[in-house]
Amino acid sequence: MDRQPQPIVVERDGLHVAALDWGGEGPALLFLHPNGFCAGLFHPVATRVRDRFRPIGVDLRAHGGTDEPPTIDGYAFAPMAADVLAVLDALEVESVVALGESLGGGVAVVMDRLRPGFVRRLLLCEAIAFALDEVARPAGEGPGDGGNFMAAIARKRRAVWPDRDVMIRSYGSRPPLDELAPEALEAYVRWGTVERPDGQVELACRPEAEATIFESTAGPGGARDAWNHLASLHAEATVVAGTRSNLPLEWFAAQSERAGCPFVKIDGGHFFVQEDTDRAVDLVDRHLAR
Repeated sequence: MDRQPQPIVVERDGLHVAALDWGGEGPALLFLHPNGFCAGLFHPVATRVRDRFRPIGVDLRAHGGTDEPPTIDGYAFAPMAADVLAVLDALEVESVVALGESLGGGVAVVMDRLRPGFVRRLLLCEAIAFALDEVARPAGEGPGDGGNFMAAIARKRRAVWPDRDVMIRSYGSRPPLDELAPEALEAYVRWGTVERPDGQVELACRPEAEATIFESTAGPGGARDAWNHLASLHAEATVVAGTRSNLPLEWFAAQSERAGCPFVKIDGGHFFVQEDTDRAVDLVDRHLAR
């Protein structure tokens, strides 16, 4: 049965922070999503593991049902992490195991700094946790150019669509989302859009907000904050990266070395978690259920 999650809204720092709680009797399993996506992206995995976990996903600032902060400082990883902790406190969750993907991985690392020991085990899936001025990087690629490359792409993103079916057909026909499993793409489009009064649908994460997050990530409160904490990580972590990602494997090997944790390579791109639901479930069971 495809159990639907319970929507949650918590107020913190003057913002409404939204989350999804799939229920379940097992330990709390936190999902934190990449930039531009939302908690509902993890619905296919959450429904498959809720017999042994209690999956909870939080919409980071400006994503899904969570408000945008008024200034760029509000997009730093620490306030995002504090939002997540506020949601879990409201749900009376005492500890979690967590899967943090891309932006969500960096935020999960900073959660560990803000509340040591709260995250017991952590699966870092291409987490954005780098000292960007220290790592070797391909010119003009990814967040290594100060965020400008990815921010420019985000600002060109189409925000309004006639309906969700049109979105799915379009996204499913071109990179990078053409590699997502159909159920993952459908979940993103379902929870990552809002209906407009004119009958069309619009991205819940505005392109300008997504771009601003890429730019903020390159600042001291972003990827570097997460990188700095990796050497003091309390959680038992595993770093996972895709062999066909647009980000260099060396970056993630450096993360694993800094955190003193295993490094796992997966045949996939940056969004390998959503490319194969069976494989994602196996990753969760293997690294977070111990």
